[in-house]
Amino acid sequence: MDGPRFLTGQLLLAMPGMTDPRFERAVIAMCNHDEQGALGIGIGHHVAGITLHTLMRQLDLDPGVAPDAPLFMGGPVEQNRGFVVHSEDWEGEGSIDVAGLWRLTSTLDVLRAIGEGRGPRKWLAALGYAGWGAGQLDDELLSNGWFGVPGNDALLFEREVGHRWTAAFASGGIDVRLLSASSGHA
Repeated sequence: MDGPRFLTGQLLLAMPGMTDPRFERAVIAMCNHDEQGALGIGIGHHVAGITLHTLMRQLDLDPGVAPDAPLFMGGPVEQNRGFVVHSEDWEGEGSIDVAGLWRLTSTLDVLRAIGEGRGPRKWLAALGYAGWGAGQLDDELLSNGWFGVPGNDALLFEREVGHRWTAAFASGGIDVRLLSASSGHA
């Protein structure tokens, strides 16, 4: 493929000046990026007013021992659909391996397992996803809309949400204070 390399297993970071306000300071865990398109789960912003327990009760699931964690705004596509990005120590129906770094599951069995205390050790629950058609993300990368850094457990599961964007750029050797919202041409 000409142009940007595939980003599966990386964190995709919105550059300053991103024209779509839904992606301002976005941090997206890239779960698939190939010739057909791309899919990622936003992990940089929480959904206001809804938590895991609220969601589980709406789905008639017992929250059990699950912490009442905030849900993430996974992206603008299918916001009524849930996804769990989680550590590789658990696999269920329809779980997808993401570059040997984490898994993505969108079936209820992962929520049941979390509630019963037998789920993945680390996890994030999100509503919606970020999706791109064939070549769309590649074009956005070439126009400096996004920056990719290697994904890791610390950034994905441990870093405080309000600091993920800055910390992810720092992991790529970039101080966000030095970034400009506009670009020039040589």
